[in-house]
Amino acid sequence: MISPEIRFLKKMQFTQSIVRVNALDESGFKEWFFRPGMLFNSLDKWWGDHGKRDKPHEGLDICLYKDRQDRILCLDGKTKIPAMVDGVVVRIFNDFLGKSMIVKHDLHTKDSIRFCTIYGHTNPLGGLHVGSIVKKGDIIATLVESIESKHNILPHLHLSLGWTSKYISYDQLDWKTIGSRNTLTLLDPLHVMGAHYPAL
Repeated sequence: MISPEIRFLKKMQFTQSIVRVNALDESGFKEWFFRPGMLFNSLDKWWGDHGKRDKPHEGLDICLYKDRQDRILCLDGKTKIPAMVDGVVVRIFNDFLGKSMIVKHDLHTKDSIRFCTIYGHTNPLGGLHVGSIVKKGDIIATLVESIESKHNILPHLHLSLGWTSKYISYDQLDWKTIGSRNTLTLLDPLHVMGAHYPAL
């Protein structure tokens, strides 16, 4: 029997939402394409010196996709980011490219944990703030353009998700603490993308 939590995750179908709001089907979207360093728990960088990360990658970097001619295309700073599911914005903080946003989701299946989605390297939509209620598919941000970054890295969405104890303050969550013990139990975002995804 499939648990309510797994059913919840499978409903996200994030690829369909991001393709729809950005009309990527008009450019012939076929599938996401990931370099190894873009994947969850990777220890490698996919940019810059392609060296090692300080700690395993906390999520998935969504950047490249193939069209139906198998050309590899890249998202840009106009890319709109939709909310994966209904929730409440509980934190917005700076990251090394732009801002990261944490959205909390009440599943009503377990009383001791909460589910969160985290969208990194974005420009949050004007007017969005801690306490804002978002619905599945609402545009909550756009990507940060690489020309605005001193890191010479392609525009991309860093997507993390996981469970956190109800006793943890969201103010404690940032990229130094996310994924560390007793903060957030991270899950592989590939499981909620809802699409085929080859990796180089």
